[in-house]
Amino acid sequence: MGSLSITTVKSSTDEKRFIKFLWDIYRDDPNWVPPLMMDRKKLIDRKKNPFYQHSDMELFLAERDGKIVGRIGAIVNHNHNKEHGDKVGFFGFFECIDDQQVANALLDAAKRFLLSHGMTAMRGPANPSVNDEYGLLVEGFDSPPTVLMTYNPSYYAKLIEGYGLKKEKDLYAYLLSQETVYSERMTRFNEVVKQREQITFRGVNMKDFDNEVKRIKDVYNRAWSRNWGAVPMTDAEFDALAADLKQVIVPELIIMAESKGELIGFALSLPDINVPLKFNKSGGLLMGLYHLMTKKKLIDLVRVIVLGVVPEHQRSGAAGALFFETARKARAIGYRYGEASWVLEDNVMMNRAAEMMNGKRYKTYRIYQMDIV
Repeated sequence: MGSLSITTVKSSTDEKRFIKFLWDIYRDDPNWVPPLMMDRKKLIDRKKNPFYQHSDMELFLAERDGKIVGRIGAIVNHNHNKEHGDKVGFFGFFECIDDQQVANALLDAAKRFLLSHGMTAMRGPANPSVNDEYGLLVEGFDSPPTVLMTYNPSYYAKLIEGYGLKKEKDLYAYLLSQETVYSERMTRFNEVVKQREQITFRGVNMKDFDNEVKRIKDVYNRAWSRNWGAVPMTDAEFDALAADLKQVIVPELIIMAESKGELIGFALSLPDINVPLKFNKSGGLLMGLYHLMTKKKLIDLVRVIVLGVVPEHQRSGAAGALFFETARKARAIGYRYGEASWVLEDNVMMNRAAEMMNGKRYKTYRIYQMDIV
């Protein structure tokens, strides 16, 4: 066995090797969905991704005998620390062969970077933040990930826990079926809440998209302000996300909830484009677009990515009514299944709403943490 070396990613060639290592790990995994290379490059682009306007990141490669055997990112999210008044640094983009020595060396590199920036704890995986792909899959390896959800080999938990990181929080994914989601109780509950809170629903107005994004941004940052680990998105981050999502959204699946003329919540669901992208083995953009166009009819699931209401309405049942309305809209378009993800393990209201709609908790993602003082 050759000697192990850890190097920092400095050039565009290094970045390409960092991204392409995914194919070494997952090529033979039937549930892996190859990402678009362009999207991965955009995610780690420290000059163009607005996340890095307020965050520092270093990327590392582990090599043995000239061959990459692992990779990791170390992230200092200054907006997180400002929001929560702590000094938590993050690790992310973790990929590794099944070798504890390699995993330890990678996590050591991340820890040293975080310590050099004054952090006292290391949390992750975050790729690169709570507003991006988040958490390590620990249960539910028997099916592919849905759009914008993480996926990893089952042995990663062993490597991360072997280093000394411990569970900080679990995140749940619920699978819902149009065949079982409706009940007399749910329908009645939905109508009672709508009448009591004077709630009306509408779709997003694509002709007024920029102003709609501003309204949603305000609700988003208010609705998640009390959530564990939540960090408000900057205007630049939100606008970049909106521009990306505009290419794949179904307008009817962005549902705005209004009470007495005021926007109090919204739900954003996306068709699971991972279904056609699974055929795009190389990760190339043109072939990816080809598969998205020609295999669109294979998509029978939508992922409820974001669903929330402003704090003053969070105990009113409005979130549950929004959830139910999302299911009805998806059914009208022709989708058979939905995934609600991710939901914090201690988010009582949202877990209860998913269970009331006969959602099956079928995947669990874990956030780990350790002190590094």
